[in-house]
Amino acid sequence: MTQVLYWVVLVIAASIAIFAVQNSDAPPVIIKFLLWKFETSLVYMVLGSIVLGVFFALLFWIPRAIKTSIKKKDQPKETGTT
Repeated sequence: MTQVLYWVVLVIAASIAIFAVQNSDAPPVIIKFLLWKFETSLVYMVLGSIVLGVFFALLFWIPRAIKTSIKKKDQPKETGTT
């Protein structure tokens, strides 16, 4: 199952790279937030959004994975013999 996930991630990363190369001549994008204004390339905007999405997904996933790991260690092992 994990190999399938790795292939899916590889295909998504390749798609993002192709998108970035094909749209490298796109006009700049202006990002406005309250008093802050920032102008950047569309490629950097897309890549930044993806990186932030991965970061926040990991931010929420890592504590849950740690809790699950601790719970598995605390549970007594079953021998399977009855």
